[in-house]
Amino acid sequence: MVTVLKDKLLEFHPDTLEHVRMELNLDKNGRMDDAVNLLEEWVKKQQHFVKKDFSRAYLERTLISAKGMVERAKQRIDKLCTFKTLLPEYYPKSVAKGHFDSLEPIVQYGLLPKLTKDHYRVSLFNVKSDDYNSGHIHLFYKYIVMICEYIKINDYNNGFVVALDFRDANILTFVTKCTPMDLRQVITLMTEGYGIRIKQIHLITESKMLDTLVSFLKQVLSTKLAGRIHMHKNLDTLYDFVPKDVLPVEYGGPAKSLQIISDEWRDALTSKDFMEYFAEMYEAKTDEACRQSDKFTEQYIGMPGSFRALSVD
Repeated sequence: MVTVLKDKLLEFHPDTLEHVRMELNLDKNGRMDDAVNLLEEWVKKQQHFVKKDFSRAYLERTLISAKGMVERAKQRIDKLCTFKTLLPEYYPKSVAKGHFDSLEPIVQYGLLPKLTKDHYRVSLFNVKSDDYNSGHIHLFYKYIVMICEYIKINDYNNGFVVALDFRDANILTFVTKCTPMDLRQVITLMTEGYGIRIKQIHLITESKMLDTLVSFLKQVLSTKLAGRIHMHKNLDTLYDFVPKDVLPVEYGGPAKSLQIISDEWRDALTSKDFMEYFAEMYEAKTDEACRQSDKFTEQYIGMPGSFRALSVD
């Protein structure tokens, strides 16, 4: 069971561990251990899992992302392992220092260090340039997946608040260069696989193309997530949802600049230790020859994208 929250990039409130568990009714003595035990035993019995030795900290965070429900946590693990088999294009085969440097002039992105008072983590995305192509977009998708793998073992929160800043960008460029199917698959991987629970989505722009951006996002988001979109022409209304005290200095807050936060995330994701961990977790796939085909159909029919490359016996 997780007993201490500590990370070089992410900060926590003194009561985050207890608060999040209490919210999910997992704070009583033994409840979390019992739930993790059930998950651990279940994983060992799954013949189609290539990896069966997930850490207890990993399993606990999976339970947190599944709102404390063991059956949903089982589905999360199964889906994530399956997605790693179905969608290898979103996982970099190898990463070295400088792997994501081409994104630096285009986008600043990172999870902010401080949690909100309600223990939500803010994910801030700022498009700085329109000089990008489909290759940059696909590289950024891989970057997001690596961040998801990082927070899967290091973060602890009630969910995420996503802020997308397009004040310096041409929305039409973004909409025309992004493929809805690819973005839908990445979002599905994040939410259904990694269990990213998104509380709010904030769009910041003065552009008259804002409605076009919203329409585009509604193509790729679930109805529930699309209903959580909030639109802002400036930062003043954003503060009604995201407190200043967690925001970077250029957003009116006291935190380090988003540029520094973005740089620190790139350094962390390309560190030797994390790259080794990422490579290990990428192998947590499925052997579909060992899974009953009816179970695959039941779980994954209707998922976005084409899985024709997968052979299910």
